[in-house]
Amino acid sequence: MISLPVVIISVVLFFVLFFGIGFLLNMLLRMSWIMAVVYPIVCLFIISKDKLISYFHAPGESFSSLFQRVISLAAADVLILASGLAGAIVSGVAINALRKRGYQMF
Repeated sequence: MISLPVVIISVVLFFVLFFGIGFLLNMLLRMSWIMAVVYPIVCLFIISKDKLISYFHAPGESFSSLFQRVISLAAADVLILASGLAGAIVSGVAINALRKRGYQMF
């Protein structure tokens, strides 16, 4: 059981972390939604215990165990991961708004 202060701090941390990473990737790669597309893959690596190579060697077992771990996530975990996705999406919105207003990012 995660305490409420830990959940609140984690939500803010994930939002700011993925907003910052998304903003930098959007600036450097000039693709506004790159982090929003990459974030679900990052979430799967956070959730999964299996190594990446196991998804190629034994895909049935690996995806089955991943599906079971996603199903068994607690509400606090889902909230924390959703805040990271929100940060990634807001970074795309922010970079688009800045580009429309004439700011050149690299």
